[in-house]
Amino acid sequence: MQAIVNGKIVTPSGVVENQILLFQQTVVGIESTLPEGCEVIDAAGGYVAPGLIDVHTHGYLGADASDGEISGLKIMAEGMAKNGVTGFYPTTMTLGYDRLDRAFDSVRAYRANPSPEGAAVLGVNAEGPYLSPDKRGAHDPKYLRLPEADFFLKNKDVVRITTIAPDLPGAMETIRTLTENGVRVSAGHTTADYDTTLRALDAGATQATHTFNAMPALNHRKPGATGAFLTDSRVYCELIADGFHVHPVFFGMLRQLKGEKLILITDCTRAGGMGDGDYDLGGQMMHVEGIHCLLPDGTIAGSILRLNLAVKNMIQLGGASVAEAVNMASLNPARAFGIDDRKGSLEPGKDADIAIFDADFNALRTIIGGKTAYCR
Repeated sequence: MQAIVNGKIVTPSGVVENQILLFQQTVVGIESTLPEGCEVIDAAGGYVAPGLIDVHTHGYLGADASDGEISGLKIMAEGMAKNGVTGFYPTTMTLGYDRLDRAFDSVRAYRANPSPEGAAVLGVNAEGPYLSPDKRGAHDPKYLRLPEADFFLKNKDVVRITTIAPDLPGAMETIRTLTENGVRVSAGHTTADYDTTLRALDAGATQATHTFNAMPALNHRKPGATGAFLTDSRVYCELIADGFHVHPVFFGMLRQLKGEKLILITDCTRAGGMGDGDYDLGGQMMHVEGIHCLLPDGTIAGSILRLNLAVKNMIQLGGASVAEAVNMASLNPARAFGIDDRKGSLEPGKDADIAIFDADFNALRTIIGGKTAYCR
């Protein structure tokens, strides 16, 4: 058995001090005394948190899920583990079915032989190709299609969620068929009005893709998709908390409106961790300068955000407590994807996916399934 001492343990309801976290492959519990024979890990006063889960991330350190390369998934997984991420959903762009098949095959192959030093690949998030042309964002218009369920049903062994624009013909039937067969649907990249969006939620959609981005602006007479997402209690809302995609003034508003249904994501691209320059994004060129990722026409194109930094931003800019912010990047996404019985919090019996952070939320150690994947 292993024990983490001298840490501030982050639970779903708050931060516990002067206690010890015991774990093997799964969490044993939080105790006040150290049992004999334990292997001791000193948290050095840092936060002992559940491992973070990034449900929407395209790439990192030069690699991209859409490349369909096993080596790229390894780079992403090992890089994200150094940020305290213990699980992620590699996210594909809008591409032709042949390239998406290749990307899905690479995920199947990687999951069969994952890196012991990398975050676990929990499944695929397919962002597109069923997006509205008028709200496609950085997705290549030549690959856009009208919704149909068959392609993702045949890949439901790895595809856990896909984005569908509710305003497209066939969207409701596709949403209903996919969700009834175990593939979650996130509504987004849409021009849908309020009533159409509610019909999509009634059909089974449960998530909003990067809230506020690639959807109609909120209007007090025409609430649109954004209004539906913010006010409907069924919806988990994704947020890119980098201060560029969404102004920080809305971080706190989203926290108050959505509570346990707010999910921090990165929407990170291959430029993450790489510095300024020009990068490929789904066959289009993207220019990165600081936190700004833009296509040549000025369209916002993903981010370079790290999930641990998103947690820090929610605390400093969104008024969240440490426990609230950590939940947004661990327990909330685990609930959204139906894996909170084994992931998302440091409760007895759950997988020992643990991250130790310093006061600035830099990862000091990442533990996955009870084994250290990264130690600074």
